[in-house]
Amino acid sequence: MSVSIRIDDNLYAAAKSQASAEMRSIPQQIAYWAKVGRAALDNPDLPIEFVRDTLQALEESSEPFDLPEQ
Repeated sequence: MSVSIRIDDNLYAAAKSQASAEMRSIPQQIAYWAKVGRAALDNPDLPIEFVRDTLQALEESSEPFDLPEQ
């Protein structure tokens, strides 16, 4: 479901610029910022870079691996 909202022109311009650099649509970029911001507010003791990097790592696909036996 999508909903139209009004946002500040400066926020739109920043999202447009960043979305292009990160290969996202403008709505995806704003949703990403909201997700990072919400996670940061939920975890105020963690650095924002850690929150951002953790969310990014969770979105990446990975394959399980077996640890060698000792």
